[in-house]
Amino acid sequence: MKKIFLLMLMSGLVLTSCVSKKQYAELEAKQKKTQDLLNTATVKLNACEADKAAANATIAALEKRVADLKQDKDDLIKSSKDLTMLTKQGATNLEKSLESLKEKDLKISRLQDALNKKDSVTLALVTSLKKEVGLNDQDIQINVEKGVVFISLSDKVLFKSGSYELSNRANEILGKVATVINSKPDFEALVEGHTDNVPYRSGVLLDNWDLSAKRATAVVRKLKELGANPAQLIAAGRGEYVPLVPNTTAENKSTNRRTKIYVLPKIDQFYSMIEEELETLSKEGK
Repeated sequence: MKKIFLLMLMSGLVLTSCVSKKQYAELEAKQKKTQDLLNTATVKLNACEADKAAANATIAALEKRVADLKQDKDDLIKSSKDLTMLTKQGATNLEKSLESLKEKDLKISRLQDALNKKDSVTLALVTSLKKEVGLNDQDIQINVEKGVVFISLSDKVLFKSGSYELSNRANEILGKVATVINSKPDFEALVEGHTDNVPYRSGVLLDNWDLSAKRATAVVRKLKELGANPAQLIAAGRGEYVPLVPNTTAENKSTNRRTKIYVLPKIDQFYSMIEEELETLSKEGK
């Protein structure tokens, strides 16, 4: 009987030991699952905390921006009050400035019209000279220099070599020039003599300057003789001091020996035309 009791007691202990291990395994599995859930929740909590911090920073920045905008609004309100007081005066000043600009633009336009008129006259004068004098000779050039019409004549066309005595051909050419000058009573003819740099001294002439001036006066006298109004004629000598090309060859020296006849509007009349335009503007009250 005692043996049977001991046997039953040992069997109970064995069964009790088996049940405890199974429960332990289940509990261990539950504990692991709970720990995983806790870890996941911790990660989410940390993320939420970070989002909260970022949201708080954004809210603080927005609140500062709102405060700045309110301050800007207050400043603008104050500025608008100040500007309101100056608006009428500012508008008046702006209107005056615009009127002044319009007046200046109109004056410039009128002056430009005067210059355009002068350019038209210049073009007509060039056409007239080319038609009258002709361009079939390489020793005769008709051109415009700085808005002024001129005829350039080689010395061999007008003068004998080394002399200020006019050639026979000069009568023909200068007669045509005189005709053009007579057709332009509001213009003047400036005759300008030029030489090369070869020293010149003959009789009463001291140098090339004397020779160039003497040639210019000879042309002026001939133009007068051919019917040009002497009040429109001017004589000038430039000597060797305004060469077209260096005086290094015989050909270049020949180029520099020339007589230029400028046909130009009278300066005083040109300025009178400008003054008339300005006076017209003043009378119109513009």
